[in-house]
Amino acid sequence: MINSFKANKIHIGIFGKRNSGKSTLMNVMLGQDFSIVSNVSGTTTDVNQKAMELLPIGSVIFMDTAGFDDVDELGLQRVEKTFKALNRVDVGIFVCDYEPITEVEEDFLKTLSDRKIPILAIVNKEDEGTLDEKSLEVIKKYSKEVINLSLLSDKDARDKIKQGLIKILPDEVIAPNDALNWLVEENDNIILVIPIDKEAPKDRIILPQVQIIRNILDKNCTCMVCKEDKLERVLNNLKEKPKMVITDSQAFKSVSRIVPDDISLTSFSILFARLKGDFQTFLEGTDKIDKLNENDNILVCESCTHHPIGDDIGRVKIPNLVQKYTGKTLNFEFYSGYDFPDNIKNYALIIHCGACMTNRREMLTRIMKAKAANIPVTNYGMVISKCLGILDRAVKMF
Repeated sequence: MINSFKANKIHIGIFGKRNSGKSTLMNVMLGQDFSIVSNVSGTTTDVNQKAMELLPIGSVIFMDTAGFDDVDELGLQRVEKTFKALNRVDVGIFVCDYEPITEVEEDFLKTLSDRKIPILAIVNKEDEGTLDEKSLEVIKKYSKEVINLSLLSDKDARDKIKQGLIKILPDEVIAPNDALNWLVEENDNIILVIPIDKEAPKDRIILPQVQIIRNILDKNCTCMVCKEDKLERVLNNLKEKPKMVITDSQAFKSVSRIVPDDISLTSFSILFARLKGDFQTFLEGTDKIDKLNENDNILVCESCTHHPIGDDIGRVKIPNLVQKYTGKTLNFEFYSGYDFPDNIKNYALIIHCGACMTNRREMLTRIMKAKAANIPVTNYGMVISKCLGILDRAVKMF
């Protein structure tokens, strides 16, 4: 579980009004006092996250959120964070008690349902009272599974909740496709080209590269890793040609000149466009590059927060590459981490990173927002290959 990447874990959001038992549920599932439990309203002020191995489901992250009925000025800020957490949630646990369901609770259930987030409803404090039939009908309208229990006294609460999660989790969430699904077969040879430049972290390689290496090994294939200046030598020394070459997008130009046309070529970022986002939407988004106008605004999004270096790929290399390709002066704005602008209508194009540091749910949420605003969206690898004139080759295998 420790070695399972945060972005690949199933994100389980715990939602409900204040004092419904959300933090108690979090502690029950973790088997420890992680979240503060109190009768004082508004104890949970931020989204508390904790990773664990929840067998047989696998690696998960529980997200304990503030009550969405907090109405004072500070409370509204807490509620805003609760709603932002929905962008990262794969499944929601809705916690209520025996009191009648309020309009705020029903509205939140509808919000989860509208976002197609599977809902497990926990009716807590059954030892103190019984939920009325009308409220139960409301909960069943939106929830896939409803469990009645008392989190403080039910010794089997953890197992009941775990079984409820297993029932509602979509198959693709429990067993997601890996980045190389159906692209390679057992015993294939794959070469990874990994430049070691100013952006390479000291003494290690970046997350997408690590994940692809693991995917290759899991498929019983052979993985060869080299820098771009050693690629030609590696190819010449092989007795049989590799099934494919996967390169860092920044080395696309030099690598494409070396790799023969009969060997498949793509990039880590393009593989992640398929794993984390909507491949076809990203591909269609590259068409907008040919239609950009002078001084158009372009939004560049990074899913991680890092200190940008002087030659940063998202903030320097891609803007320079796009402006050189189009021959136009363009305005670039940058957002990183969980931040994503509420108003995107003034952007002509959104260019997103590979999203290795976030989960697919959040990436799809951003894509949905872009589509709703009729803004084309694409990703780093596709933009780079488009501007270098090798996009067709880079996506041919898909």
